[in-house]
Amino acid sequence: MTRRSADERREQLVEAAIRVMIRDGVAKTTTRAVVGEAGLPLGAFHYCFRSKEELLHSVIERITLRSVAPATATPAEGSTRDVVFHTLHTYWDQVRERPAEHMVTYELTQYALRQPGLADVARRQYQHYLKVYSDHLEAIADLAGFRWTVPLPALARYGLSVMDGLTLNWLIDRDDDQARAALDEYAEHLSTVAAPLTPAR
Repeated sequence: MTRRSADERREQLVEAAIRVMIRDGVAKTTTRAVVGEAGLPLGAFHYCFRSKEELLHSVIERITLRSVAPATATPAEGSTRDVVFHTLHTYWDQVRERPAEHMVTYELTQYALRQPGLADVARRQYQHYLKVYSDHLEAIADLAGFRWTVPLPALARYGLSVMDGLTLNWLIDRDDDQARAALDEYAEHLSTVAAPLTPAR
C-alpha cells in the first residue's frame, strides 16, 4: 500500500463507518461491518487505524468539519451583526442537511460513556467540539474585524452548550421555526458581546 492509497482507504473507512452508524446504530457498528461497507479487506482497517477508538474519533472529526467549515469558508459582508447571523445560519443549514449524522454524534457519546474503556472517546469528543467552536468564534471575529468582550474559553463553552442543546431539540421535534427563532436570539446575544478592535496608535 502506498502512502496515498493508505490515506484514500482511511477516507473510505471513515465514510463507510458513518453510513453504517446511520443505518445500523453505533453499538452495532463493527470493524467487519465497516470494511464490508467500504468494500475493503479486514486487513485494511488494521493498516489504517490502530483501534476502533481511533476510528470513532475520526468519525467525530469528519462530521464536525462538514458542519463548521462552510460557515467561514467565504467572507460575509456587512455589520458585525450581519456576519454573526450569516455564519450561524450557514452552520445551521449544514445541521438541517445532515440530521442523521448529528444523531450519530449524540448516540456515539452515550455509547462511549457506557462502554468500559471508551469513556475517553466522549471526553475527547467534547474537547474537540470546544476547540472547533473556539476557532469558529475567532474566525467570525476575524471576518468582521472585531473582538469578543467575553473570555473566549467561557464564550466557546457557552456557545457549544447553546448549539448542542438547540441541535438536539431540533432533532427531536424538527420545529424549524422555533429552532431559527432560538438561533436568532443567540446570534443577537453574540452581537452584544462583540466590540470594535482598538485602533492602533
